[in-house]
Amino acid sequence: MPELHLSGDDAADRLLSDDSFALLTGMLLDQQIAMEVAFAGPAKIAERVGSVDPDVLAGFDAEKLKAVFAEKPAVHRYPGSMAGRVQQLAQAVVDEWDGRADAIWTSGSPDGREVLRRLKALPGFGDQKARIFLALLGKQLGFAGDGWREAAGPYGEEGARRSVADIVDRASLLEVRATKQAAKAAAKAKK
Repeated sequence: MPELHLSGDDAADRLLSDDSFALLTGMLLDQQIAMEVAFAGPAKIAERVGSVDPDVLAGFDAEKLKAVFAEKPAVHRYPGSMAGRVQQLAQAVVDEWDGRADAIWTSGSPDGREVLRRLKALPGFGDQKARIFLALLGKQLGFAGDGWREAAGPYGEEGARRSVADIVDRASLLEVRATKQAAKAAAKAKK
């Protein structure tokens, strides 16, 4: 996998770059917290649990996993619910993809629409999150399935600065953050 720069921490980014389930978990955690914190989450989990292997996390004691998420610094601002979501995601990857997160976008040479469908079927992945992850796969991880840009919607646009799919360094992170802040301000002004 290519080298990703999503968390601002070299070790956390290496894990995201090397482990497809860690990357999928970072995307799951990317809600109601800063992007960098979300994508640093899998490294915190790996350090505290010893692994981000979906088999390990799926079988981990639920209460102990909540404690792992709550340990300071917390993995997420909502440690209990997000620990449960990560465990559900791990179980889905074990049950449906034989424990291989990358099979979601590699098994059977799927096109963009099929990968989007597969992502949306995962616990915690709604339409927008699935489209952003598909764009990340296409823009930074070499996924070349037919129609991926169209399936990713505006997140797949060349040169966009809308999401984590467009972050390749500190400057692009700041551009994405500015775009998100402008979108929030516009939405607020409409109310």
